[in-house]
Amino acid sequence: PTVVVVIGMAGAGKTTLMHQINLHLNTEGKRGYFINLDPAVRDVPFGANIDIRDTVDYKEVMKQYGLGPNGGILTSLNLFATRFDQVVQLLERRNGSLDYIFVDTPGQIEVFTWSAGGQIILDLLATAYPTVVLYVTDTPRCRQPTTFMSNMLYASSVLYKSQLPLICVFNKTDIAQHEFAKEWMENFESYQEALDQNRSDEYMGSFNRSLSLAMEEFYKNIRSVGVSALSATGIPELFTAIDEARVEFQEVFLPDLLKRIALREEQEKQKQADHMRRLEQVRTHLCRFGSSWLHHVCTNAHCVLLNP
Repeated sequence: PTVVVVIGMAGAGKTTLMHQINLHLNTEGKRGYFINLDPAVRDVPFGANIDIRDTVDYKEVMKQYGLGPNGGILTSLNLFATRFDQVVQLLERRNGSLDYIFVDTPGQIEVFTWSAGGQIILDLLATAYPTVVLYVTDTPRCRQPTTFMSNMLYASSVLYKSQLPLICVFNKTDIAQHEFAKEWMENFESYQEALDQNRSDEYMGSFNRSLSLAMEEFYKNIRSVGVSALSATGIPELFTAIDEARVEFQEVFLPDLLKRIALREEQEKQKQADHMRRLEQVRTHLCRFGSSWLHHVCTNAHCVLLNP
């Protein structure tokens, strides 16, 4: 199966999109498996097969560790990540009966993207299955050039942090079509014109012009799809992009991932060898010191016996 990790800002519509994806899979006769990693969500409309809330009590974590909401979510995710190998084992038992595995992440995007627990989960999934990241954005909010650039910068950070194929999903196209965003990504001059029309912040306009040039290479290497989690528009195109990204993972990202794993294992072996070498040096030093100290004690004792 293909693993699809859904990431996005709070309010972007990730959970609603997961629900629509579940309905689409049932309609198409595809077999899906759903994992919820948001411990603070109240309702899960897509019917999660594995739910972090069944393992970790978010409010109890806050109470025991004296944490706020974000700290509670982060700690809950890290605690769950320590046992995520058991989740992978459960998935392996279902390998032959699944087409897709969808993973919903917390609305506090940095909790998953930049946490140790999130990295552990991504690494375990990517080493076991072809893995794709969906970065969900709120299309109506992106109509402002500055907000659009902020979302794209975060999307690029997710790509380079995860080092996995990324699909930029422009959600809520029932409210605002996403063609303007695609045009800004494909045509530098179009984005410049939008900045010229928005003169509310001259400094940010100049700054965004520089950023748009730097982001040109990023735009060339990601896929973008417009969807509506409310009306299901664009869901078939989304699955087409996911299948293409799966091929890209196997051809481009997997070889690099295996190299990084091999390098990490080699570095770990080297670290262990260095540790053992230091231990051997300490043992040798102690043996020499102990032998000298014992000779000194015996010599002094012999002198005392001869000269009471």
